[in-house]
Amino acid sequence: MNWRIPLADIDFGQEEYEAVEAVLKSKWLTMGAVTQQFENDFSAYTKIEHCIAVSNCTAALHLAMVALGIGDEDEVIVPSLSFVATANAVRYTGAKPIFADINDINDLNISVSSIQSHITHKTKAIIVMHYGGYACDMKAILALARTHQLYVVVDAAHAVGASLDGKQLGGWGDIGCFSFFPNKNMTTAEGGLVATNNAELASKIRLLRSHGMTSITWDRHQGHAWSYDVVELGYNFRIDEIRAALGVAQLKKLPSNNHKRRWLTNEYWHRLEREVPEVSLPFRGHRGESACHIMPVILPEGMDRTAIMERMKGQGIQTSIHYPPIHLFSDYRKQGAIPMVEKTEDLAKRELTLPLFAGMEIDEVNLVVAALKASFA
Repeated sequence: MNWRIPLADIDFGQEEYEAVEAVLKSKWLTMGAVTQQFENDFSAYTKIEHCIAVSNCTAALHLAMVALGIGDEDEVIVPSLSFVATANAVRYTGAKPIFADINDINDLNISVSSIQSHITHKTKAIIVMHYGGYACDMKAILALARTHQLYVVVDAAHAVGASLDGKQLGGWGDIGCFSFFPNKNMTTAEGGLVATNNAELASKIRLLRSHGMTSITWDRHQGHAWSYDVVELGYNFRIDEIRAALGVAQLKKLPSNNHKRRWLTNEYWHRLEREVPEVSLPFRGHRGESACHIMPVILPEGMDRTAIMERMKGQGIQTSIHYPPIHLFSDYRKQGAIPMVEKTEDLAKRELTLPLFAGMEIDEVNLVVAALKASFA
């Protein structure tokens, strides 16, 4: 469909085209020098010591679980209000995801008290997801984790460039995982990245990323090795040079694009508060500096969300839902008892995501707000 205003859009220009063309002309397409540059640039930007680019964020989360030794009989506490990959990564290792509830209508992030209520002798880790690029209560979560000797993995798929107390959100915890999917604040088409300040974990993740091999093709091409051993059961989670080149170019635009997203979000809030006071606006006055990845609003109780979305569609404006709760998917229902996450279920039914991207203009924000107001009529 040809949307008048799409949900998201990509900021691609001559920089990305030239970066990809340079890789194609080099004829070296698999993980090599450009990937190393992307990892180094990302490390310099985030101030996280070890950054390992991978094929997607799901692979990043999976590697995090394996590197931390998560396995059969273990439990990992996760949010249900997230993309399904957050929980799937736990199941890939044979462990069990345990779903915690969110805070409330003002903060759709995982609740510290709910996490605490789910900790058992089987709990080995907590995965937090910074919903919309807004920081979870990381100080309280890390304090809780230290008390119970648990690992903390940060699903920073929404949070590239976001920070709390001057520290990038992906750097809180043991391992951070980033997504560069096309709808994210920066994109490599598909792609992800694992970040950690722990050298031992980083070494293991690099090994697992490429079949558990002691050297990769680029090493041999450079004459640094002539053969290899396989010392772990690894995976093929490599990124390629084309996507890494996109990452190098996109990262340079990220600070200004995130600044624009924050400005647009504030404009949305002011206009919605005035024009559509029926909706609730999560994260206003929230802690830290957000990446403002999405623009969520909460509809009034009892309102037909599907009808609102259809009316918006009729006006050429794309909307979405973030997210159907993971524990309600058919495959997860088969896994056992349905968890008690009442706030998640209530607010997930009422959440509506409005268009937000760095290339939006204020006139488009006004059109979206006017269309939402008209859809309520």
